[in-house]
Amino acid sequence: MNDTTPQAARDLPTATPTPVDEDSPGASAPSMDARRLWGALRESVGRAVVGAEPAMRLMAVALLADGHVLIEDVPGIGKTLLARAFAAALGLQSARIQGTPDLLPVDVTGSSLIEAGAFRFVPGPVFTNLLLVDEINRATPRTQSALLEAMQERQVSIEGTTRPLPDPFLLIATQNPIEFEGTFALPEAQLDRFLVRISIGYPGAEDERRIARRYREAHEPLQAVGAILDSASVVALRERVRGVRVADEVEAYVTELVRATRDHPDIALGASPRASVALYRCAQASAALDGRDFVRPDDVKALAQAVLAHRLVVDLDRSMRGVTAGEIVEAVLATVAAPPAAG
Repeated sequence: MNDTTPQAARDLPTATPTPVDEDSPGASAPSMDARRLWGALRESVGRAVVGAEPAMRLMAVALLADGHVLIEDVPGIGKTLLARAFAAALGLQSARIQGTPDLLPVDVTGSSLIEAGAFRFVPGPVFTNLLLVDEINRATPRTQSALLEAMQERQVSIEGTTRPLPDPFLLIATQNPIEFEGTFALPEAQLDRFLVRISIGYPGAEDERRIARRYREAHEPLQAVGAILDSASVVALRERVRGVRVADEVEAYVTELVRATRDHPDIALGASPRASVALYRCAQASAALDGRDFVRPDDVKALAQAVLAHRLVVDLDRSMRGVTAGEIVEAVLATVAAPPAAG
């Protein structure tokens, strides 16, 4: 794999699932359900990452909803550490790409080499289960676009041949929202392909002390993260989540929220039907993580910011006056009446 991308990509260590008792939270047996998965993820990832449980849960939602994750926050918060710990806990085949201006599309997808008078295709790092693209906004638009087909269709078209990606395929990208020099903003079409956008935030005082303490106790906290799952279990869980019930009233609530973003006076571009699908699937996954086989309106409300805000384009004049997409999502949530919660 690294034949074509020695400067840009390197495999993350792929952990081997640790044998555990089937009654323990970390069981990776066929009896593993979404609720047990969430408990095991919190325990395993929590050995390396402190105070990022809300972000971790959204990543678990994306995993079960078969979507991709954009982690957007300031430097030093632990974006890359969280993504690497999540990958290690899942025990999936993983690869990492460092976004740089000289990164080429073939560094992501792979290319053919001449060997013994014939062409041999060398897969790029995108041919993996979990791809971490660090500082994605430092890659040029040409290279960013190389990921579009992979994100939406789970395949890559190279040199006239379409090659499917492994199943599952999850892309986790990180970016710094306040740094503009040497960066290339993600276009709306690519932002729309991220199921959720996550912000970690600064830790509390006690959590920050725990972070410092962990680096005193171990040079690399990731070494404490154990694998709890494998690819077959992830696919099985994902299919079970599709069966989580969504009542007609809740389904209508999802679509009404999305449609309300298009009619908001401060919006230049509202959420697309892809956003309705994303909110629907995320609500199913969130309900499953709580151990329920049905979706509540509160599941939809709790996910609206992470699913919708990055898909909205605020009117330029309103944006210059300080209006944000997050504020518009909150206004829509306050305007659209939620159905009564079902038991």
